[in-house]
Amino acid sequence: MPRISTPTRPFGSVLTAMVTPMTVDGAVDLAQAVRLATNLVDNGHDGLVLNGTTGEAPTTHAPEKAELVRAVAEAVGDRAWVLAGAGSNDTAHAVRMAEQAAEAGAHGLLVVSPYYSRPSQEGVRRHIESIADATPLPVMLYDVPGRTGVRFAPETVAALAENDRVVAMKDAGGDFYAAAKTIAATGLGWYSGDDTALLALLAHGGAGIVSVVGHVAGPQLAQVVAAFDAGDHDEALRIFRSIIPAIDALNGAGFQTVAAKAALQVLGVLPERSVRLPLVPASDDELALIRDGLRAAGLLELAVGDRI
Repeated sequence: MPRISTPTRPFGSVLTAMVTPMTVDGAVDLAQAVRLATNLVDNGHDGLVLNGTTGEAPTTHAPEKAELVRAVAEAVGDRAWVLAGAGSNDTAHAVRMAEQAAEAGAHGLLVVSPYYSRPSQEGVRRHIESIADATPLPVMLYDVPGRTGVRFAPETVAALAENDRVVAMKDAGGDFYAAAKTIAATGLGWYSGDDTALLALLAHGGAGIVSVVGHVAGPQLAQVVAAFDAGDHDEALRIFRSIIPAIDALNGAGFQTVAAKAALQVLGVLPERSVRLPLVPASDDELALIRDGLRAAGLLELAVGDRI
C-alpha cells in the first residue's frame, strides 16, 4: 500500500518513534533496524520516526543516523513515511542533520524546540525556520516541554504554520484545549506525542499518534483510530483500554527507549535490549514487569508475525 497523505493527516495516522536496534557491544544494527521497520509497517503503521528521543538521537552520530535513514527508507519507504529527527539546541547542527536526512532519503523531518538553552519565542521561531528552509522536506514540529524546558507558544505555531513546509505537530504538552484552538487556527495535522493521550487528542481534532507502545501494539492503535473515525467511540475506547497495561509497561517508568527495547526482546522481535549510556538496559526485574504488562494486554501470546 503506498504512502497516503491528506491535509489533516499529512503523515497518515499511526507512526512509531522507532528505537535504534543495537548489538550487545552498542553498535547500530542496521539489519535488525530493517527487520523491525518492516514488521512495524506490516502491522498497521503509516510511518516511522527515526533518530528521535526514543531512537537515542543524543548518543548516535551523524553517519549512523544517515545510514539508518537510508536503510529504512530503502526497505519500507514505498509503503510508509520515514521521518528523521533534526533536533538540536545548535541551529547550525540541526540544519546539517536536516540536510543529511534529506540526502539519505527521508520523507520528512521531526523538529523539536531547541532544548536546554531556553530561547525566546523569536529564537524558537527562527531556529525552526532555519531548519525548515534547509530542505524541501515537510516538517513535523515537536512540542515536549518536559524534555526541552521551552514550549511553542500558540502565536509561534501560527507563524511557523505560514511556512508551506511546516505541516504537522507532535504534541506532548498535555493541553488539549489549547491544541483544539491551534488546530482550528492553523490547520496543522496534530499528532499525539503521548500514548496515554491518543483518544483525548482525537476528540479535540487530532490526526493520530507518534507512539512508543506502537512498537508492540501497532494494529490496535490503527483500530482505535479507525473506530474513532467511524464514529464508534465505544469500540475505540474498548480497544484502547485493552492495551493500557502495555502503555503503562512501556511508559510508566519514564524510560521509554529502555522499555521498548526490552519489550521487543521479550516478544522475540529484537535479539538485544542494548542501549548507550547514559541509558542502561532494563534489569531482569524490570523485564519481568514489562512481560507482565504485555501479557495483561494480550500481546505476549500472539504469533510472531502478528506481534507488532
